[in-house]
Amino acid sequence: MVQNTVKTSLASGLDVTDDIDVYDSAYKRLLSEKRVLARIMKRCLFEYRGCDLDAIAEKYIEGTPHIAHVPVSPDETGSFLRGLSQERASPTEGTVLFDIYFDAIVPDTEESVQLIINVEAQAEFYPGYPLLKRGIYYCARMLSAQKETVFTGSHYEKIRKVYSIWVCTEVPKQYQNTITAYNMEETGYVGSVRADKANYDLLSVVMIGLGAPDDKQCDELLRFLNILLSADMSAVEKKRILQDEFDCPMMDIEKDMEVLAMGSPGLALLKKSFEKGRTEGRSEGRIEGISASIRNLMETMNLTLTEAMNALKIPDDERQKYIEELSK
Repeated sequence: MVQNTVKTSLASGLDVTDDIDVYDSAYKRLLSEKRVLARIMKRCLFEYRGCDLDAIAEKYIEGTPHIAHVPVSPDETGSFLRGLSQERASPTEGTVLFDIYFDAIVPDTEESVQLIINVEAQAEFYPGYPLLKRGIYYCARMLSAQKETVFTGSHYEKIRKVYSIWVCTEVPKQYQNTITAYNMEETGYVGSVRADKANYDLLSVVMIGLGAPDDKQCDELLRFLNILLSADMSAVEKKRILQDEFDCPMMDIEKDMEVLAMGSPGLALLKKSFEKGRTEGRSEGRIEGISASIRNLMETMNLTLTEAMNALKIPDDERQKYIEELSK
C-alpha cells in the first residue's frame, strides 16, 4: 500500500529528491536536538558518563546544531564552518558531508579541552562499502581540519579528540540494538613504557544499530532512539512514551516525528533506490548514474520509464540518451 501511494505521488509529478530531502531533514533535525544528543553522549562517550543530561545539553554542548546548507570553501581558505549538513570541500578529495557537527566541552577539565563530535544518520547499513571505514575517514578529516583552525604551526599538543557517531536505522539482525565503539589503544610489545592516554586517544567511532520500537528489554538509549525514529508509531504515541518513560517532552519537534511516522516507509524505500543510483553514478559517470537511478525506481517502485524520468525531473531534451543507455 505504501509503495502504491508513493508511486501515485511520483506519477503526479512530485520530485523524488524533494521527498527524500524532507525525510532526511526531519530525521537529522530530530537527532540534532540537544536533548537527544545529550542522551547519546552520556551513553556512548565515557567523558559524560557521570553527567546530568541537562548539564550536557545546556552546559557542555557548544552552540546550537542547525541546518546550514552553506557550501564551505576549499581547503586553501582555512575555513571550517560547523553545523548540520555541512560540507568540507577539497579540490582533490571531493566533498565530505557531515550530517550533524558540533563542539562539546569535556567536563571537569583544568583547561578548555574540547571534543569535536560528528553524528551521522544512516539508513542503509551496506551502501557499497564498510560504514566503519567511512567513520574512521570522517574522524581523520576532523583531525586534519584542525590544522590552522584549532592549532597553528607545530602546536600538535592542541589537537582535540574527535568522535564520529553513526545512528543506523536499518541494520542486519546481528547488529540490531547494539552499541559498539572503536578506539585507539596502546599495545606494548617490549618493555613497560606507558604514554599519556590523552596523547593517542584522539579518535573514536561509535556504531549504534537500532531495532524495533516495541523492544522494551534493550538498552535505555536504544529504546529511546527506536521510539523517536520509528516509522511504525504515530507522533502522538511517540510523545506519550518519551514523556512517560524518559521524562523528555518533544512537543516542539512534533512535525518532524509526524514526517517519519507517516512518510518514512515509502520514502525509505525510495531513498534506497535513489541513493543506489547516485552511488553507481559516482563510479560510472553522470549518464550511467542517472540511468541507474531510473532503473532502480522502475524496479523498486514499479514505475514506467516515463514515470521514473518524471520523478527525477529529467528534461525532455535529455531523455533520449537515457532511453538509449537503458536499452543497452
